[in-house]
Amino acid sequence: MTFSELNLNKFLLNALDDLGFSEATPIQEKVFSVVMSGKDVCAIAQTGTGKTYAYLLPTLRQFQFSKEGTPQLLIIVPTRELVAQVVESVEKLTKYMTARTVGIYGGTNTRAQAAAIQQGVDILVATPGRLADFLNSGVLKPKNIKRLILDEFDEMLNLGFRAQLSVIFDKLPQKRQNLLFSATLTPEVEELVDTFFNAPLRIETERVGTPLDNIAQSHYKVPNFYTKLNLLDFLLETDKTMTKVLVFVSTKSLADRVYEHLKPTYKTEVDIIHGNKQQNYRFNSVNQFENGSCRVLIATDIIARGLDVDGVTHIVNFDLPDAPENYIHRIGRTGRFGKTGVAISFIKDKEAAMQVDIERLMATQIPLNEFPKTVAISEQLLDEEKEKIAMKFLTKLPQIDPSESAFQEKLEKNKKVNVRYNHEAAMKQKYGKAYERRKK
Repeated sequence: MTFSELNLNKFLLNALDDLGFSEATPIQEKVFSVVMSGKDVCAIAQTGTGKTYAYLLPTLRQFQFSKEGTPQLLIIVPTRELVAQVVESVEKLTKYMTARTVGIYGGTNTRAQAAAIQQGVDILVATPGRLADFLNSGVLKPKNIKRLILDEFDEMLNLGFRAQLSVIFDKLPQKRQNLLFSATLTPEVEELVDTFFNAPLRIETERVGTPLDNIAQSHYKVPNFYTKLNLLDFLLETDKTMTKVLVFVSTKSLADRVYEHLKPTYKTEVDIIHGNKQQNYRFNSVNQFENGSCRVLIATDIIARGLDVDGVTHIVNFDLPDAPENYIHRIGRTGRFGKTGVAISFIKDKEAAMQVDIERLMATQIPLNEFPKTVAISEQLLDEEKEKIAMKFLTKLPQIDPSESAFQEKLEKNKKVNVRYNHEAAMKQKYGKAYERRKK
């Protein structure tokens, strides 16, 4: 279905024309009429299928400008990067409309964000922590919010935002439309949806966990961290199609090690992003990666959700994630909007169980690549990779010669025996007769 066949106004159609979009994706087509009807929605779709526009198009179609200056549309997302990207998408679609959009998130000074809200806002995009703070402090007045959109709700729970979300739900107007969009739906999410949503209609374009058909997946069996570095070096050097590569590493410390290894060779063509980096640094890293000046971006799962960078050619899972669903989110950063992509995983023996869980979720196997003969197998191991030697504990203590013992028996004369004192016997022994007390 083309966008012109949907019930869109001319302002949105003109904006879509400027962006070069003419046909709706399946999730956009299925969701549009249901959202327009006013029903609550729980929509599940693969990453890279246009979920953001799926909720923006119908909600912006119903948007009406108000002079009150308090938000009508509230969009909650898990990360700062996703706040920035959703704000950018809203601004592109409202190019020919009068709509004030503000994004708020933690990790930065509150004054500028509070000032932007007080100047007037129609569409607010927020992370849960900063939103809860502004609601509690009275900076944000939620009385006019008509629609609440939760983007990547399960990731918000994974990041520990359940308490803040409960505060937010309690402070919002009871009469509102609730929309949830995600690539996966966990039991915890379903529990909260049943609690706070009003009989939501579930829309699912693909089975949860189904990988995109246009992503070529494969894996290598790799024994340890330093061999993974050698393999990554080989692939980046020999495969010239790896022009925009996103490398996922399990922890921040390991991500730093990978970055330090690649930096001398690739200099400004490699960058890193994780939770310990300052906000401006993170935004700049994503921008450099997006505009092509950075070839390799090393990341933890902080950006496995919501990073919408056009033209990512390869995803490298340097380590497998700690949850099968996160694998789907990672590889969904490539092969977006009908384009092709490649996902390569480096898998150690200890990660074999997670590989099985991922393949079970996708209902498909990840093909095995032959390990390149020219790549050196390193014998160097990280401390955590070294085999732990179990200490043996003696169950029977050795016999010790009493003469060599630190404990020595007391001499007979130094031994003390507790004897109950008998006053009458003591007096008789002293005076030869029993002592009698005089009567008063």
